[in-house]
Amino acid sequence: MKLQERISALAALGTYMASEDVSWKTALKGASVHNPWFIEPFVDIAVAEIRESFLNEEALTTLAHRYALPEEQATPKTVGLVMAGNIPLVGFHDMLCTFISGHIQRVKLSSKDEKLPTALVYWLHDQFPATQQLIRIEERLNGCDAYIATGSDNTARYFDYYFSRYPHLIRKNRTSVAILDGSETQEELEKLSDDIQLYFGLGCRNVSQVRVPEGYDFVPLLQALRKYAFLADEHKYRHNFDYHLTLQIMNNRFYMTNDSILLTEDPSPFSPISQLHYMHFEIGSDPAAGMDLEKIQCIVGHGYMPFGQAQHPTLTDYADGVDTMQFLTAL
Repeated sequence: MKLQERISALAALGTYMASEDVSWKTALKGASVHNPWFIEPFVDIAVAEIRESFLNEEALTTLAHRYALPEEQATPKTVGLVMAGNIPLVGFHDMLCTFISGHIQRVKLSSKDEKLPTALVYWLHDQFPATQQLIRIEERLNGCDAYIATGSDNTARYFDYYFSRYPHLIRKNRTSVAILDGSETQEELEKLSDDIQLYFGLGCRNVSQVRVPEGYDFVPLLQALRKYAFLADEHKYRHNFDYHLTLQIMNNRFYMTNDSILLTEDPSPFSPISQLHYMHFEIGSDPAAGMDLEKIQCIVGHGYMPFGQAQHPTLTDYADGVDTMQFLTAL
């Protein structure tokens, strides 16, 4: 497929994702049934975000020009993609980048997120038969020329070992942090609640720790987080909440709660499901001091990423801050 054909196919895919097509609606429903963490409101948000931010023909054309993509890939490589499954369609950006770059991809899906990517790939195969040679879903990824793999810090060590002889892009655990100064409006705090609790907090762009000045008043933040009080009705989330609440009580640790999320003081930027860590900084000091930026995907706050934008990445907001398109075009 030529470059413009690939762009047109992606734009058409976006139109399909906005349609009432029965096969797509069935896939959306199936994703929620298959994985209880993929509740319908969150699946709809993830799909809308991809459709509007990634599958816009103008944005795709701008991306192609930015990287001077050739009309045809003279020597296409076969790229193996190992997908994560923490949030709906989390690996779609890697699929898009590989496809628009003109390379061939072999995709190993996560068992947690199979329904939606499979439906999209099969639709492309049906509507654009040439994509059958460019995108395949497979169980094993032997014999690829390069690899992009996403997983935990533990699985990343295995990926590094297995793919060491090939060009590779290995992604590890990351999370996001918010820095608050106490001047935030209630509207900003409500937007921050999206950054914290969309997708149950399971994404690398979810804020899992807030850094606050000494004497910070947490009441407005707890009130803003009530926007997601409905999460307490989801049994898997509620199980986590009850479990971590019990741990706080048994260990006689101080905590704050609005009955749907726990706030606990902890220097780690990684917090469990249903829990938000916080730590204080001295007024006048650098609130980001000591932050391990290798573990941080986004920093939200005044002077950083605007509140409410952490879950709205653009085509060039790359995971781990590593330019996926540059990696692909250099193969």
